[in-house]
Amino acid sequence: MESAWYNDTGRSSREGNRRRVKGHEIDIEQYRITEEPFYEEINGEIGLADIAAQQHLPVMLKGPTGCGKTRFVQHLAYRLKRPLITVACHEDLTASDLVGRYLLKGEETVWVDGPLTLGVKHGAIVYLDEIVEARKDTTVVVHPLGDDRRFLPIEKRGQVIEAVDDFMLVISYNPGYQSVLKELKQSTKQRFMAIEFTYPPADVETKIIEHEAGVAKDVAQRLVKLGGKVRTLRNHGLEEGVSTRLLIYAGTLMRQGVAPERACEVAVVQPITDDADMHRSIQELVKAIF
Repeated sequence: MESAWYNDTGRSSREGNRRRVKGHEIDIEQYRITEEPFYEEINGEIGLADIAAQQHLPVMLKGPTGCGKTRFVQHLAYRLKRPLITVACHEDLTASDLVGRYLLKGEETVWVDGPLTLGVKHGAIVYLDEIVEARKDTTVVVHPLGDDRRFLPIEKRGQVIEAVDDFMLVISYNPGYQSVLKELKQSTKQRFMAIEFTYPPADVETKIIEHEAGVAKDVAQRLVKLGGKVRTLRNHGLEEGVSTRLLIYAGTLMRQGVAPERACEVAVVQPITDDADMHRSIQELVKAIF
């Protein structure tokens, strides 16, 4: 993510040298979504998110991979006309990555705002995707933003920044991937209202695939049927059901002239499992449907 600099008249001592702290302005407009993302509502989640935004409530999105959580946040940001700053969480993510840090630039010490600081100052939606992947000591930095305090402490600068009204914190995680080592702490979870996502109903998923992949309705319906059959195998050897995203990939390949069996192999069968027996089972489903 391209970071921005803010005007700062203070000075910093680093490595025994006095260096001037310089700032630059940010163009927050780069984070605005200018075209409406396609989204089909499933269970009243749009209305719930609107209320959360109005009442300054942080939101947690729970659901399997590829079921529409990220697209929902994009759609929310577009409708609310707020910038959207997305952070893909990972195990090496530090608190400084979220809040900001000092960097040396020539003879100057430059403060770089992190995504949380940018969002708090500019009234953006900050989306922490798959937050369970981040280290536990990193996720606690969002705690003061996840309750009625709505402020962000920046220890390195000795500042506490109060969030502007339009700031909104959204996190997502996949409960199916939780383990003893990767589990969202109760102290974090209980700061958020939670909206549960799952795979769309067949008629809605058909519309999504038809629109996103640009395929005929009958092809979309067959892909949805395949998705439903594969998802029933989750308790019989599959760790995760096939996502709507992968079904869209398969449809996109078919639209480009790839044979259905081959398209489903590379977009559905190979990504979701490495088990040879499971491969054969899913390939038989593909042959039966297409």
